[in-house]
Amino acid sequence: MMSKHKLFLLRHGEGAWNRENRFCSWVDQKLSENGVIEAQQCGQLLQDRGYKFDHVFTSILSRSIQTAWLVLQAMDQEWVPITKSWRLNERHYGALIGLNRAEMALNHGEEQVKLWRRSYDITPPPIDESHPYFVEIYNDRRYNTCDVPIEELPKTESLKEVLDRLLPYWNNVIVPEIKSGRTVLISAHGNSCRALLKHLEGISDTDIVNVTLPTGIPVLLELDENLKPVKPRELLGDQAKIQTAIKNVENQGKVNLGNKS
Repeated sequence: MMSKHKLFLLRHGEGAWNRENRFCSWVDQKLSENGVIEAQQCGQLLQDRGYKFDHVFTSILSRSIQTAWLVLQAMDQEWVPITKSWRLNERHYGALIGLNRAEMALNHGEEQVKLWRRSYDITPPPIDESHPYFVEIYNDRRYNTCDVPIEELPKTESLKEVLDRLLPYWNNVIVPEIKSGRTVLISAHGNSCRALLKHLEGISDTDIVNVTLPTGIPVLLELDENLKPVKPRELLGDQAKIQTAIKNVENQGKVNLGNKS
């Protein structure tokens, strides 16, 4: 089958809490120094390969937006329009926000942490007003820009619920851009990108657990006129380094890793 459209997905560069192995979720974090380098290197790779973007979509979290800026700057494409939406935000991890994954594995078991992190339809305990980051999240005026009232925003999400809130935006806003012939980059988060991959590639509820996206690595999807993939997704860059990065992400929920990123 012939490829008609190219779509690029990108999990933002490393943030401070990625390095500390904590659930960041809807807490707003800037990129770490390493995350800035990852985003710049990603942009240089895309520039070297001759890719050009017509529209970039991000979440309303700083690490997603910063990554898009740095990528476009490295590509000499700073003028490309960027559109932001909470519907591309990272998965809401509820009461788990701020907790260290390896410490949780010690307390709850690695399998439980893997289910909370990677499963499709298991939802963590919800955040409530006693949580140390509740006020920081829900008093943030960025959420006044959402297309739903703040009180209707999620307090926790499964990956399925991420896909449910993402799909209307995908279908109504992003799909028309792609079908009009524009090349789109979505600079978002591990779980919003995984949810979209599940939808586009028809990944099963079981197999999505094993889909891992490292920070700062662009994913190329070649799609037909109906936006169905015509070949397997391609993680662009040094494949040995990418496999090491994937393994590092998978190891974050293991007991013996402490705070390694």
